[in-house]
Amino acid sequence: MLFETLERDGYEVVAVSSVRDALHRIATESFDLLLSDLHMPHAGDGFVVVSAMRHTQPRAVTLVLSGYPAIEEAFASIRVRADEILVKPIEIAVLRSIVRGKLSNAVDHPYVATLFESVASILERDLDVTIREWMALVEQDQELTCIALSFVDRTGHLPDLLAGLIHRLRRPSGGSPNVSIPARRHGDLRRRQGYTPAMVVEESRILQMSIFNTLQRNLSRVDFGKLLLDVITVADEVDSQLKQAMLGYFEPRPNSTWAAA
Repeated sequence: MLFETLERDGYEVVAVSSVRDALHRIATESFDLLLSDLHMPHAGDGFVVVSAMRHTQPRAVTLVLSGYPAIEEAFASIRVRADEILVKPIEIAVLRSIVRGKLSNAVDHPYVATLFESVASILERDLDVTIREWMALVEQDQELTCIALSFVDRTGHLPDLLAGLIHRLRRPSGGSPNVSIPARRHGDLRRRQGYTPAMVVEESRILQMSIFNTLQRNLSRVDFGKLLLDVITVADEVDSQLKQAMLGYFEPRPNSTWAAA
């Protein structure tokens, strides 16, 4: 309906059916205006699209549609990236008037990354929260909890692994994974504690989930200019640390002694 209405008004309209298609179009074509839903289908999808447009094409007018006007935290953040938030349902006549008015007074909106936080900074700030969430998820896993460990014994490896991840995120372009001595030491320890290889893998999966949950909670503060690259780096680093842990598990050093590096 919006597509046909705006075309009748003489606009050249491009309609896409997914966030991925929208990001591809934004990266490869030029636009004067973006009209995006805030949730499509997941909460926060609109943040990604609007932020990509503001970062890539700062002069484009950005309008956001949402059926949830009471979400003040989300709105406070997206107002930095959008020209206006339109609450659904909206009358077509009102939308047409807003589109005409915004296009006739378009201005540049530089993407100010200093208003937001990097993924590395968020993970560093919420380190304890991420570890506690990881522990809560582990405690729901019957297989992992069949081995009784204290909180310290269960989570002792996490600060070092997360520190390695944060360090890599702060390197130019993420860089390549390094050999992780803490991860190898962790694999060796888990073998001696009675873990199976599958349990080590499950712990790593839960870690990745906890990291992404932390980012989801901080979605309104994320610097979307680097988000995609950082998410790829997070997944690659956690996988690399898991590989190192499995090497430590299957190839423990004599007497399980480790040199710091």
